[in-house]
Amino acid sequence: MEFYRSRINEKWHLAVIALLIAATLVTCIDPYAPVINKFESMLVVDALLTDEDASNSVVLSRTKKNADGNSEMVTGARVIISDDSGNSTTLKETSAGIYKTDSLSFRGIAGRTYTLSIKTSDGKEYNSDQCLMNPAIDIDSIYYKRDQQISDNEIKDGLRVYVGSKGSNDSEFYRWTYDEWWKIRVSNPKEYNYVNDSTFTEYRPRKEICWGHNRSNEIIIKSSDEAFSVPVTFIDPEKSPRLLIQYCIDVRQLSLSNKEYEFWNQMSMINESGGDIFDKQPFQVNGNIHNTAKPGEIVLGYFQVSAAKHLRKYITYNNAEALGIPHYEYPCKTFMVGPNDFSGTPEPMTFFRIYWMYINSGCIFVKPLYTQSGDLSRFEFTTSICADCTLSGSLTKPDFWVDIE
Repeated sequence: MEFYRSRINEKWHLAVIALLIAATLVTCIDPYAPVINKFESMLVVDALLTDEDASNSVVLSRTKKNADGNSEMVTGARVIISDDSGNSTTLKETSAGIYKTDSLSFRGIAGRTYTLSIKTSDGKEYNSDQCLMNPAIDIDSIYYKRDQQISDNEIKDGLRVYVGSKGSNDSEFYRWTYDEWWKIRVSNPKEYNYVNDSTFTEYRPRKEICWGHNRSNEIIIKSSDEAFSVPVTFIDPEKSPRLLIQYCIDVRQLSLSNKEYEFWNQMSMINESGGDIFDKQPFQVNGNIHNTAKPGEIVLGYFQVSAAKHLRKYITYNNAEALGIPHYEYPCKTFMVGPNDFSGTPEPMTFFRIYWMYINSGCIFVKPLYTQSGDLSRFEFTTSICADCTLSGSLTKPDFWVDIE
């Protein structure tokens, strides 16, 4: 699911609440928790149809009085997508409020017009405007260069990733999303489990190598019928190990209609406001979904119809090194301790007590250490993020991944 439900719910809920708060404020800047007596829950529709060989999703939820807690999902609805050629498909509710198409029997086709129809369990019916799937043009290139960005009131050196296109007279409005993966190797993986002072069992699976993953949630759009390049993301190497071994970004370029481009442009303005009601006031963003019996009802969200193109790019440690990009440093601390290191304690220190003292302080037991004669001398501990890669990634290697270190 590309248009993230949590993201749109958060933005819409904050926008609605901020408008109501703004109407009651004069000059007071103290924290204020409004009592919203006339709050009306609104339907939120998160829907995207593409021509990709994958299931398309429609997520239905309702707004809340505040931005805390889980969304109220709309279950038991009938959701249908139909086109101007008489074809239609009924989406299956795969989990609460999430409805999906069958990728084997239905996919979007550029040049056709689509309509989304929803009938909720309480009998209310909603239809979208007719939406033309404009053709997508190929992504010409993904490239990167060293750049700077202000973060935490400091200028940070890092890597800026761009997408480039030659443009086309057939398509003028674009939006981009991306998925990124990076290889992780921890410096001091856990090797053994402690059972007692004479028994240590091998720790498996050894969580040394993982893959991190992130999906974009920012709004990246552009209007142009000529060649262009667009910054997609900035990687701050001091905050993430993305560039420490090997990084991969998969960029998706979506075709947009003029109306959908305007929708995203207005959403971007709300996003830039940061939710501060003393900065830029949130405003009504009109979607393309309507209650058939009550046209004045506000329905939040948009039925997005887009053809899509993908391009993937790998960036290695050596690539970043050649540009002089700073290195990420893991916050690792290693401790090698044994009873002899506690000679000044009132009671003799034992390996058992050492083990639990460090484990209770949040450290990870790595392995036992022995003297040349084979006697147990110390235990090795380290900080958890340096012993277990699953704390920041997954042991499952992406199917497409190619190591080019």
